[in-house]
Amino acid sequence: MNRRRLLIGLATAVVLAVLASTFVYRQVRQTPVVQQQKAPSTQIVVASAPLPLGTRLDAHDLRLVPWPGNEPVPGMFTRLQDAEGRALITNVVQNEPILESELAPREAGAGLPATIPEGMRAESVAVNQVVGVSGFVQAGNMVDVIAVGNPGNGEGGGQTLAKTVLENVKVLAAGEQVTQDAQGKPHVVPVVTLLVSPEDADKLALAAAQARIQLALRNTIDTKVVHPPSIFQAQLLSPTGGPAPTGPRRIIRRPRRVVPQAPPPYVVEVISGNKRETKTFPNH
Repeated sequence: MNRRRLLIGLATAVVLAVLASTFVYRQVRQTPVVQQQKAPSTQIVVASAPLPLGTRLDAHDLRLVPWPGNEPVPGMFTRLQDAEGRALITNVVQNEPILESELAPREAGAGLPATIPEGMRAESVAVNQVVGVSGFVQAGNMVDVIAVGNPGNGEGGGQTLAKTVLENVKVLAAGEQVTQDAQGKPHVVPVVTLLVSPEDADKLALAAAQARIQLALRNTIDTKVVHPPSIFQAQLLSPTGGPAPTGPRRIIRRPRRVVPQAPPPYVVEVISGNKRETKTFPNH
């Protein structure tokens, strides 16, 4: 009897569950589906291949890709002709959006001159592979310029001096040029072109002419100017790191004491007959 009641209760529960699920299913089907509207899309101009700075853009360098219309990028282009004929002032990678801030004015032309901001100068210095941080200095890097040489004015006792003359300087280009050595044979010399102010251009030219140039590569986000002190050879090689020499050692000579000489005596010649005699008298 109890078993029969248990089976009847279980069957009733199953029937009620089926009826409830059927009701829920019908209600869900009758509910209107809200269609999710897609955001309108647009097209923006991107680089079709990796492009170096100074490149004058043409149709082969650019292409259009879809972009969400509700997420515009400041300075983006939506037409190829708006970016064509302008030069890049920075390197771009493939599929990178071309922005107004990455392009030189249309009248600036192409090549290296287009990458020089107004009021700045581009100056090239010859280096070697070691000075050029073993080839790691590339366009867009930031470097410090260190001059190594002899002051030539007697300061430091004629010792070699290392001095940081420029800090946080941008590298515009790094390449090679062919020069002639002492025997007239062609010699390939690495050349680094730096972006400097007119005042710093004078410093760089003087350092390149009077000293050896060394470049110190720095992190591009490290823009701090620290003005490190100069260092003499004696300081670098001293076991105690002594102070910088103040100048050549001077030898002070005392003037010799002059003893006044006595005035010459009076000389008198006495003639007596045929006898001639000379007598001297002190001159007081």
